[in-house]
Amino acid sequence: MRHCVTERHRRGLVKALAGAAFVFTVLGLGSVACGEQGEQDARAAITPSAEVAAPTPLGPAVAPMSESEPVEIEISALGVTSDVMDLGLQSDGSMEVPPGAYPAGWYTGAPTPGELGPAIIAAHVDWNGEPGVFHQIDQLEPGDDVIVRREDGSTAIFTVDRVDQYPKDEFPTDAVYGNIDHAGLRLITCGGDFNDDEDSYVDNIVVYASFTGSSSGG
Repeated sequence: MRHCVTERHRRGLVKALAGAAFVFTVLGLGSVACGEQGEQDARAAITPSAEVAAPTPLGPAVAPMSESEPVEIEISALGVTSDVMDLGLQSDGSMEVPPGAYPAGWYTGAPTPGELGPAIIAAHVDWNGEPGVFHQIDQLEPGDDVIVRREDGSTAIFTVDRVDQYPKDEFPTDAVYGNIDHAGLRLITCGGDFNDDEDSYVDNIVVYASFTGSSSGG
């Protein structure tokens, strides 16, 4: 089975409570594994950037939600819906990845989607020739919505701010995992060319999105 190999460039993302706000210290969690090379190798051309700052939200600030774990993600622009599993850390400090093309996974060391800070959802681009949850996220555009349904029955709505592609050895840890002053979401998968020698895609795709609305559970 050929799949993207997790690279241990960074180790750990710590969530600490400071007053009423969550503060995140990036200790080293970096680029993530994503998926096996499928039959389709074409990826959108997105200019990589070595010096990266988290984007400014496109819309007005929205008050964060309380904690509730994600159970489903929907990206209507791509016609994608997936359950969401929990992802922790492996013994070497790298982030776990989902076991196949589906489902997507939420990193449990980060905020839940809708809370203050950057929630992290990772998924494979493909696996064993099957398109993964994030097979086409490089085609998302600013203004597209990402919907995350949560365990308490509520729904968090995010709007895409930016889509970037980075070589794995230039993964912008601070921009992806670092402190932000709003509720945000990062979708991470593999992209770029596939390196047959290393059985790995050479890049990561990161979608930056900001919390823009919610609905309550029944």
